Amino acid sequence: MGSNGTTYDHDYDWEKDLSELMSTKSGVKGLVDSGILKIPKMFVSSDRNHLKQANSDNDGIENQVPIINLEGYESKRRMIIVNEVLEASRKWGMFQVINHGVQTDVMMNMLESVCDFHEQAKEMKEEYYSHDSSRKVWYYATIHPVLRAAFWKDTIACEFENLTADFEALPKICRFQKPMSDYVKHIVELKGKLCKLLSEALGLESDHLELMECMEARKLVGHYYPPCPEPHLTLGTVHHTDPYFLAILLQGDIDGLQVLHQNQWVHVPPVEGSLIVMIGDMLQVISNDMFRSAEHRVLANRKGPRLSAACFLYPNSRNNNRKYEPIQELLSDKNPAVYKEISQIEYLKLFSLHGSCSTKVLPHIKL
Repeated sequence: MGSNGTTYDHDYDWEKDLSELMSTKSGVKGLVDSGILKIPKMFVSSDRNHLKQANSDNDGIENQVPIINLEGYESKRRMIIVNEVLEASRKWGMFQVINHGVQTDVMMNMLESVCDFHEQAKEMKEEYYSHDSSRKVWYYATIHPVLRAAFWKDTIACEFENLTADFEALPKICRFQKPMSDYVKHIVELKGKLCKLLSEALGLESDHLELMECMEARKLVGHYYPPCPEPHLTLGTVHHTDPYFLAILLQGDIDGLQVLHQNQWVHVPPVEGSLIVMIGDMLQVISNDMFRSAEHRVLANRKGPRLSAACFLYPNSRNNNRKYEPIQELLSDKNPAVYKEISQIEYLKLFSLHGSCSTKVLPHIKL
């Protein structure tokens, strides 16, 4: 069995199926459009049975991901909000925010443009099909070579540098360029608020994380989860943590996201107008475990398509090799550093080598 619950069959030619899937340049949606009634073997995973499944009602209010109202965050409510951010980041590694300043129409247009890109004719999008993450724009089916697994989603990814995105590189087809550029501009503003709140939650000056320049570049991905004929056999996304500093997620109206909390998978149903904030592994490192990265996954579904857009925040290329370590102001004789210093690039290499979860990667950089 694979490290994330993927069943290995040594007589099965996984590479052959992988090569055939990639050669089509039409992703998982292409399989669905072909009318398949059973999923290919390369998608079958036992990870769905990994750990206890949460009940559909999340076992009560105590097992619901915190929802934090950012309204009035510059007023006397600020301390209340900071405390809520601290508790959520410590206990969950994830929280939802409302009244965050990103307009509803901007969010809806973003999701619609993701859908438009994936649902256009294959000939219109295949030029972007690639698994080369060095490209500024690329589209791909989700394959995990280390786990020898494939997952039930397609993704378009766009990487931006220095908060001034080269929006001209975005696909102009299917109204994709303007909705994404509008959305990214709003997310940049929200990132500024979150950096201040997270800094204060750590007991630091409000500009501390901003001055560290650890969230200056971003990758925006648009996920498309097609309806699955056998959702009990596969996953939309394997359980994982994010190897960056922070992620901001916009999800559509179809359920599927789960977060691991107290050894139990808890559903994160869509909340109208909300965005989801997820602590990444690198933020866990510099917070010296005051914050924890969120282990999460996405279930496959007979309904669909399920849509989401995730924005990952990390250092820009100028700081790619900069070493990050637990923040000195958080350390003391009673609270020594837990982790060695490491750059974002070094951590990504470890992450790709050892799996997709902090529990497997972070031990390699512990002191």
